[in-house]
Amino acid sequence: MAEPSREPARTQPEQLSAGWGRALVFVYGVFAVAATGRSAVQLGTDPDRAPLAYSLSLLAAILYLVATTCLLLGGRLGWRIAVVAVTIELIGVLTVGTLSYVATDLFPDKTVWSHFGQGYGFLPLVLPVLGIAWLRATRPAE
Repeated sequence: MAEPSREPARTQPEQLSAGWGRALVFVYGVFAVAATGRSAVQLGTDPDRAPLAYSLSLLAAILYLVATTCLLLGGRLGWRIAVVAVTIELIGVLTVGTLSYVATDLFPDKTVWSHFGQGYGFLPLVLPVLGIAWLRATRPAE
């Protein structure tokens, strides 16, 4: 007789419809809209002021959109794409946050990730950590 698996059961995408999963998707959605709006205004009104910073803000917006969509879709493919998006997001906020302090000439204007998301209450720094934790907890069964 086979022994029952001792690994904890992985949660399913249905859990995104309640509790922390719903909150996480909601916050990602808000950040997707906020970052898209901010980068569109910055790139549309004065793209020459800080092209690198504004372009990275647009990248943040795209990553938030991808993460939101993939968290909502669920499944193995959605989960994998979300992991990649959230990991790139974490690397981005850490890199841009650091550069915005040490290479201030590259970031003359505030963006979503500059100063580790200070303009957004540091949520851009916390959000990918929470996202990775949620994705680890909700990894779909193979």
